Amino acid sequence: MRLLDTRTFTLESYFDDVPPYAILSHCWEEEEVIFSDLQDLDAARRKKGFVKIENTCAQAIKDGFDYCWIDTCCIQKDSSAELSEAINSMFAWYKSSSKCYAYLADVKDSDDFAESKWFTRAWTLQELLAPSHIQTDAETGMEFFSRDWVSLGSKGGLSTTISKITGIPKEYLERTSLDKASISMRMSWAAERQATRSEDIAYSLLGIFDVNMPLLYGEGKYKAFRRLQEEIMKISEDETLFAWETKQRTWYHSAPTNLYRHTT
Repeated sequence: MRLLDTRTFTLESYFDDVPPYAILSHCWEEEEVIFSDLQDLDAARRKKGFVKIENTCAQAIKDGFDYCWIDTCCIQKDSSAELSEAINSMFAWYKSSSKCYAYLADVKDSDDFAESKWFTRAWTLQELLAPSHIQTDAETGMEFFSRDWVSLGSKGGLSTTISKITGIPKEYLERTSLDKASISMRMSWAAERQATRSEDIAYSLLGIFDVNMPLLYGEGKYKAFRRLQEEIMKISEDETLFAWETKQRTWYHSAPTNLYRHTT
């Protein structure tokens, strides 16, 4: 994986002996700084998204980290092979992080917390579930920040509120392993979440079900989800995989977006 040096804004690659790092969870906005932009820091600084990188690095330095990981610039998305590897590894990267910053760009203060777009996006579901640290203080684990980078609290301290917002039972936000939740329950957590690319509804769930598969952008959401089901079937005999309902009707075997209403 590539990590961003929090002081020099340069990228370094690690295969083994990965140093401690902070990781960012966020929603993409206008003019995000991507991998190629960091080849010219002066140009990168002129993009609106560089402020987010600066603030992430500043917070990481404050917390004692020399490195951080940000999806916008740490993945060379022009390489389909690298993108596929990164997406299949992403859950593990969030889980292995020493601290996760959830940046809510549309939240002014805690009064707006529940309305954040962050709770509606497909990719942020695994980013919420993967970090294994649930301390109630903000020194370690997952910490939420407002648009001005003011701390809103930790994942542990906000777990009751987050459970109400997301429908995820509190125990799965804390210490209970995800594999204790049925397949359909985990599917239900993604029910109302959205993604820019339709296939990402399925791809964003890979880590939550501990499966891997190649990415085939252009295959459409139905084929992507069918392949996800096939991979889950290889490792699980949980028949709830095939039973859930939408607002309109119950689906079996194939599923579009907004499908995962838990029924058992």
